[in-house]
Amino acid sequence: MRHPLTTLLILPLILLIGCTGKPNGVQVVTGFDPARYEGKWFEIMRLDHSFERGLTNVTAEYTLRPDGTVRVVNSGFDPAECALQSVDGTAEFQGATDVASLSVTFFWPFAGGYHVFALDEENYSYAMVAGPTRDYLWILARVPDLAPEVRERLVAQAAAEGFAVNELILVDHSVQTCGK
Repeated sequence: MRHPLTTLLILPLILLIGCTGKPNGVQVVTGFDPARYEGKWFEIMRLDHSFERGLTNVTAEYTLRPDGTVRVVNSGFDPAECALQSVDGTAEFQGATDVASLSVTFFWPFAGGYHVFALDEENYSYAMVAGPTRDYLWILARVPDLAPEVRERLVAQAAAEGFAVNELILVDHSVQTCGK
């Protein structure tokens, strides 16, 4: 190999850029309606990861753009800093817009997979989303909490799909105050 250092530096970048796949065996929702999915969603449960660690009151807002992409604004409250944090990104469908599989970019050129694999197809009141691997899982709802039986059913489905549901975090949506 002529340039091992160059290869060593570029290979991880290529791998990170391409993290838009979905976990093997997970079937995404078809018959998806982006217009009905648009709007504000509350994060009910999630698997822990560094970019949301410690945040409460986490929400995601999806807005369709005329060019077919989706504006994504993720927000959460950081109690340690007593501050709201948010990040703005863009999502693009990986194929047809009626298949709930998207690539989301918050920091170009890095994109991640966003795959809706459970959805209240009647009311679009809850959804379950996987990232590119089973290390990423979110349960979302249009309200800050889900009925226990709905939450339990979604967690059972995620367990059947091989996600580490014993590691799910229940997101706090109570009013946050800062002690100073």
